[in-house]
Amino acid sequence: MGVVVGLVLWRQRAGGKVIISEMKQRVIWLSIYFSVFIWSAINPKGSFTWFLEVFPALLGLFVLVVTYSRFRFSTMTYNLILLHCIVLMVGGHYTYAEVPLFDDLSAVMGWQRNNYDKVGHFMKGFVPAVIAHELLTRLNIVARPAWRNFLVVCFCLAFSALYELIEWWVTLATGEDAEAFLGTQGYQWDTQSDMMLALIGAVCFLVVRRIFPLKGNF
Repeated sequence: MGVVVGLVLWRQRAGGKVIISEMKQRVIWLSIYFSVFIWSAINPKGSFTWFLEVFPALLGLFVLVVTYSRFRFSTMTYNLILLHCIVLMVGGHYTYAEVPLFDDLSAVMGWQRNNYDKVGHFMKGFVPAVIAHELLTRLNIVARPAWRNFLVVCFCLAFSALYELIEWWVTLATGEDAEAFLGTQGYQWDTQSDMMLALIGAVCFLVVRRIFPLKGNF
């Protein structure tokens, strides 16, 4: 049912005809999204932590569907948003501190903690930078590239700081039930390093875009 609704909401028209290739892309996108979502929801490490971690992915899908008739992002942006959602869902299923692959990496690399959460926070800078840049560019909100890049970085840092505040507020409100959501793993500089990685993610996008300029307004 969700895929059928998605097809209606995600379709694109050219001269009154539905572009089949675009519909196929949306079907693939939604199929991957819901497949990973269902897997993530089956026997997660903790139901409450799972909900907290996956909620941004659900909210993101809702916003994309509601705003689709007014603004459609590029295919690249949608794909990166999907990748970010998958990162959230994997983290929600295992909790960020216990993702198996990064447990193995910790043993090999000699890390003192599971660093999967750092991947998530890098994505919280990279993907919002993609979204913000496309909005600012295509809506012609900021004309000068230098100011646009500056505002993209500011937005990503603000978004990261807001997320850290939300983690703090949820932990205060629920106590030990949200400890896995906070995910500091005893690292005293966890909050600062999370925001730093979001900053690195945003800057990386701007650097990559500078080296490999994309066609069109984006």
